[in-house]
Amino acid sequence: MIRKLLPISALLLGAGFLFFAGGINALILPVRGNMEGFSAFSLGLLGTGWAVGYVTGCVITPRFVAKVGHIRAFSVMAAFAAFAILASLLLISPFAWIPLRAISGFCFAGAAMIVESWLGERADANSRGRVFGIYTMVTLAATTSGQMVLPLGDSAGFLFFVLGAMFYCLALVPTAVSSSASPNPLAKVSLDIKGLWKNSPVAVFAVFMVGISNASFGTLAAVYADRIGLILTSVALFTSIPILTGALVQIPVGHFSDKMDRRKVLLAIALAAILVDLSFILLEPQSQLVNMILIGFFGAAIFSMYPVIVAHANDHASDGNFIQVSGGLLLVFGLGSIIGPLVSGFTMAQIGTSGLFMTSLGAHILIGLYTIWRIAQRAPVAAAEKGTYVSSPPARASTPETAAMQVE
Repeated sequence: MIRKLLPISALLLGAGFLFFAGGINALILPVRGNMEGFSAFSLGLLGTGWAVGYVTGCVITPRFVAKVGHIRAFSVMAAFAAFAILASLLLISPFAWIPLRAISGFCFAGAAMIVESWLGERADANSRGRVFGIYTMVTLAATTSGQMVLPLGDSAGFLFFVLGAMFYCLALVPTAVSSSASPNPLAKVSLDIKGLWKNSPVAVFAVFMVGISNASFGTLAAVYADRIGLILTSVALFTSIPILTGALVQIPVGHFSDKMDRRKVLLAIALAAILVDLSFILLEPQSQLVNMILIGFFGAAIFSMYPVIVAHANDHASDGNFIQVSGGLLLVFGLGSIIGPLVSGFTMAQIGTSGLFMTSLGAHILIGLYTIWRIAQRAPVAAAEKGTYVSSPPARASTPETAAMQVE
């Protein structure tokens, strides 16, 4: 296996730099924006801007790469991502940060697609699953590390904006010096709501709601933690622990998902998420320990929903259509991600910090109710016809190329 990893080690290093920078970028903006007195609604719009850019990047990048090539396209993405975070340092205003965050989302999606395409091309059929697993570990570790560096310096200064830009630039080095041939064209997906709905209504509805919930948390978790009085180290932990617990529970969730009706597994996860939502709303915990325990359970729930939904949709997909189904669901998730931070930011501005989990609560209740109704309407997929559950990184870090790596 080591011999197989050596040829892609540079690409994995580039991915690590990219996601490390992304982790810094994702956390420094809400932390610094909250310090500057930005409203919760304005900070929520940062998440909306990111989602708009990310979805657009997933759609447009394949055409851009086809015209200029993988290396040039990746260099452009890294350059503009570095520009966006540095411009955010110079223009400290929500009116500037929202479109700059959209640029970041576009560039991050494009860069991730190119790296994943390259990895998929360099891995053979026997090692693809292991390569995907290692890639997922690298991206999760890099994202978490990027968030955890914030307590090491002054968020009120320029350090983390510059550091993020530096690592965006470092990310382009492995691809720029690569002597290997460019991989095949990137996976193209289109948003066919009618086709996706016909394939699996519960998957479309649930993934849209998960987009609302997860993007709300991803955008405003740091704001919530800061406003309840947690110190910066705890704020970073509050945003990082859910990613790690979400990754850890995917093995047992996947086991049960393969053994029983995936919709029942989704329902159980939604009920668990509802309990955690209510705990935050009713208890209003101030203790650091209680917050960390609850947010760990929250992450385990919200970050395990997406792969269950995709696996269920793929159980109903025709042969050869898995990438289109998975990619289409990713775009539906993106649409929910556009709406979620907008709603949660407005709710937090109106009723306070609990507005974040009230938004999630509404989304999770709707997932549970609709899943119950669909279970009553449609028989489960026969065990012999089910595909295999595949662990996934958080959907905000997934692209159509992620789906291609999983199913090829």
